[in-house]
This record gives sequence, structure tokens and C-alpha cells, in this order.
Amino acid sequence: MKNAPLRISGLSVAYQKKPVLRDIALEVPEGKLIGIIGPNGAGKSTLIKAALGLVPRLSGEVAIYGRPYAEQRKLIGYVPQRESVDWDFPTNALDVVMMGRYGHLGWFRRPGANERRIAMECLAKVGMADYADRQISQLSGGQQQRVFLARALAQDAQLYFMDEPFVGVDAATEKAIIALLNELKAQGKTVLVVHHDLATVKEYFDWVVLLNVELIQAGPTADVFTAANLQRTYGGRLAILERNDHETGIGAR
Repeated sequence: MKNAPLRISGLSVAYQKKPVLRDIALEVPEGKLIGIIGPNGAGKSTLIKAALGLVPRLSGEVAIYGRPYAEQRKLIGYVPQRESVDWDFPTNALDVVMMGRYGHLGWFRRPGANERRIAMECLAKVGMADYADRQISQLSGGQQQRVFLARALAQDAQLYFMDEPFVGVDAATEKAIIALLNELKAQGKTVLVVHHDLATVKEYFDWVVLLNVELIQAGPTADVFTAANLQRTYGGRLAILERNDHETGIGAR
């Protein structure tokens, strides 16, 4: 794929000499909703962090639309795991979302009326406009996740990385998040999502990356998300249940 949104080659990462990712080679297509799937400890979050330069690499290269990450920061939006954020930091929801505009402003220009308007529009898209002045520490887990999604929207990126955005949210918030991700896809944007619920993979994602330290398989969901590939990915932790409609339902245990 010429100028793929994300191209990774020879990527290896280790923590305290223990391999976390080993020789990953991956290209993802543009305009797809992509799930990164694998068991706990498979390196899913590390893959995102290594692509963003947030953890050191032992080896490998990462290209964003054919160029190094450092040259393409403005094209990237990132939603980290909720538990990695200091929610006691004294700021309100609107200020958090306006932080997403700094890539366009530069760090030495103060956000003005235009940035405030964009931030409020993004909060409205995730159903949080009424909470703009609320301290983030006073929001529920699902509301906090919506605010971080609004911040990612405010970045107006082409490539989004989201690390387990559905964890700890209620059903209404999950439905709102997937609707938002599909809206981004409809705009031609590429979204990579670390995801753990195997039961919703076929419904949510066009493309999947199966990972367990090494890349097991990557490609269109219909081709790659199979019982055989999931057995390779999860090993003995996989349970395969035949549904009444003769489709295979898959759940991890």
C-alpha cells in the first residue's frame, strides 16, 4: 500500500529484557476501523505506544503516511487507557478537549474563540456539551472516556489510536463510541482500537490485527477472524461455542 496510514517493519520491544513485541511487520489500509486483538500481555497497548514513540524500541521502523512519526504528529489522534490518566488534575472537560487543538496552534499560542467553538462542537458530538465546565474528577468513567474521545476529535487527525476505549463504560457510552468511530471511518479516517471483547469484533471492525507478542495474522475481519487463527492467538484460553444459527461465537476465558 503506497503511503499506508501506518507501516511497521521489524519492530521489537522488551521490558526488563523480556520480549513484549517480536519482529512485527504490519501495514494497515486507509479508511478502515481496525481492531487490535489478543490475550492479556500480548503487547497490544505496547504496539500503539511504540508506534507513537512513547516506549523505546529495540529495533524497527514506523512510518505514518510514508514518513517518520515526528514529522506527522498533526495527523495523529491518541486516546490512552483511562486508568493511565491523572483524573485528579484540576481542569474541566472543555479545557481537556481544547488541549487537542495545540497541535494546530503550537504550544505558544493561546486557544481563542475558534478553538473554544471547535471544542464545544466535539463535546456535543459525544453528548458532553452540558458538562463542559465540570471538573474531570467529578465525571463518571464513561463520561471521562467521552471527554477524551472529544479531545481526539478536536485534533482533527487522519489516523487515530485508541487504547481500550470501551473498558469501564456503560452500554449507552459504548454505543455512542462505536457510532463515533464509524463516523470517522465514513470521513475516510483510519482508526486502530485495542479491543478485548471477542463477541463484538465482527460487528465493530472491518479489519483485525491478531497479536500475541508476534503478529499472528492481519487482514479483513471476514478472512482473519477465524477459529483457527484465534486458537493460534489465544491457545488454551479460547472457548469456541457453536450458536444456534450455525455461526461461530467466540469468547476468551
